[in-house]
Parts: sequence; structure tokens; C-alpha cells
Amino acid sequence: MTDEPLAPGLYLVATPIGNLEDITLRALRVLRSADRIACEDTRHTRKLLDRYSIATPTISSHEHNEAERSGQLIAELKNGARIAVVSDAGTPGISDPGMVLAAAAIAAGIPVYPIPGASALLAALVASGLSTEQFSFVGFLPPKAGARRTALEDLAAGLSRPTTLVFYEAPHRIADTLADVEMIWGPDCRVVLARELTKLHEEFLRSTVQDVRNQLAARESIRGEMVLLLDAHPLSATAANPPSSLQAHLAKLEKSEDLTEKDALKRIARERGVSKSELWRELQRERARGK
Repeated sequence: MTDEPLAPGLYLVATPIGNLEDITLRALRVLRSADRIACEDTRHTRKLLDRYSIATPTISSHEHNEAERSGQLIAELKNGARIAVVSDAGTPGISDPGMVLAAAAIAAGIPVYPIPGASALLAALVASGLSTEQFSFVGFLPPKAGARRTALEDLAAGLSRPTTLVFYEAPHRIADTLADVEMIWGPDCRVVLARELTKLHEEFLRSTVQDVRNQLAARESIRGEMVLLLDAHPLSATAANPPSSLQAHLAKLEKSEDLTEKDALKRIARERGVSKSELWRELQRERARGK
């Protein structure tokens, strides 16, 4: 480990995503040598710092105060400070605070140094068994059902070649997200659910989306930090562009999937994020117009 003094500037330091041994020697040196550490949660980071006997002062910088805190930290950096930035886990700025401060530092002409290390995104990807040649990191999907389905549909419509899509997802939403994936890409779409990476109960579920849904449904509870990966393929023109009229869409589902009108209405209502009664009224209006 070098004893070379730390240069002034902003240091984006990756920290462990679970196992506290997953930190680099360089990261430890930077955290020890910095004038202060900007943390997503100072209490959480203190566990890591205590493990390695690091006494550097900390300050909070999270999603609710990052914009305000940036002004204070940029002023210190302009005066030659050496400030390290960490999130609760993984690499700052990847679905975590850090991006705003880094952009502000760059705009102010302050050096920004990446200190690479753990990343749930890359850990899940390389161990997934899915293609790493072309992948797209989406981060967290919208929490509301309709917006989430729209986001997934937009991703599907924009694919021109097979791509591994990578998401972060919360335990209480994973079942609904998998249902949306199945609705768009079909029950045989290959998925990987990586849970509690690097922790005691690390787990990979690698199968079709239908099978993974069934496995989760059989559990009493679903817990842990999750990364969801899809082996996403471009949809056919028909699948990507459903019939324009509701009656035509109903007829297509009734014929191709042998659904009753009631079940087809439920399916379309779920896809559109509307109530079945609202869709029924739309159907009656279409029929009245003779569409």
C-alpha cells in the first residue's frame, strides 16, 4: 500500500454490498486519508469504518439533501479538501447518491476520482449465465403498476437485438414485476433473480419467468436486496403493437389464447393499468359506434 499523500479532489469510493471483506486496499487508504467522508447514511457507514479502524469525520449526503449538501462540499473542495463519497453499498451514483455531487464537482473544475470496487449490477450479471456481450442497466422500475408496465413495454419495443436487461427491485414488488415480464415476453422468457449478493443467504434463481414466479409464490415471505436480469428478445410486430381497437384485441386473445371475454378483459385491463369496469365501458362505446 502506497504512502503517497492523497491529492485534493472528490473520490467516489465503492464499498461492500454485503460482505465487509469486499473492499479494496486503495479504498481503505482513501477513506483513511480523506478530510471527510460524505455518506448516504453515516450510521451504516460507521460499521464499515469501525471494522477497519478508520476515524475520518463523516457527513450525511443522501437523496433528500444531496443538492443542498453539494454546495457546502464544493466550497470545501475549492479550498483544496479531499472528500470521499460512499453510498450504503456498492458504487456511488449507481441508483444511489453521488451523481449530483460528482456533476457539480466536474462543473466547478474539481478533479473527480473513481475508486472502483463492489457493484451489485456487475456481480449479478457475471454470475447470471446470461449474455454479458450486450446488456442494459435500467435501475429501479417505477413503483406504480401502470407506469412499470409502460416502462417495460417501451423497453421491449425498443429492442433490436437480444439484450440482457438488468433491474434493481424491491422484495414487495418483485412478484408483480415478474408478472409484468411474463405478460410482455411470455412465460418462457429466461430470467435470473439474484438475491442477497455476497451475504450469508446469497441465492440465484435461474429459470423461466413462470418457474421463478411459482418458486416465489411457494414461499412464506420474500426478503432481501434483489437484482433481476432478463434474457430479453425483440418482440414480433404483432406482440409489440397490439390491435388498435379493444374489440380486435379481445378477439385476438380469445382466439390465440383460448380466453373467455371476461378473462381477456382482465388481461387487457392489467396491461393498461385500468379497471375492468372502465375497460368494459370502453368496449360498450366501441360497439355502439360499430367499430
